[in-house]
Amino acid sequence: MDPSRKRKLRLVIFLAAALLLATALVYTSFSASTEASKPSEVQPGQSYEMTGKVVNDSIERDGDELRFRVRDRDGTESVAVLYSGVVPDPFREGREVIVEGELKKGTFVAERDSLVTKCPSKFTKEKEGQSS
Repeated sequence: MDPSRKRKLRLVIFLAAALLLATALVYTSFSASTEASKPSEVQPGQSYEMTGKVVNDSIERDGDELRFRVRDRDGTESVAVLYSGVVPDPFREGREVIVEGELKKGTFVAERDSLVTKCPSKFTKEKEGQSS
């Protein structure tokens, strides 16, 4: 076999393998992701990643436990959350949060250290006449 033809064949095989690996990586990345559920969508017996806003006057601390309510961003339905672990500094009433866990007896029992606070600047409309 001609050496230049052999090099071309190797290059084609290498590029095809690289393309297959890149396709597999992209497929796995997108198929593994799940959209976070709203409080109105969570049901008992399943694990969820839940997102919503912390309800005003609902935050209570009891030792290592934190209790608060999370409501749908666009509604009034809310669910009580029981959480323990690290609490992010920006956590407060009215903030958008994501927490992982399971609904048990009407309370969303969160996995330890799963609380994430979203940055409010990404989710609020800019006021007229102001710029960032």
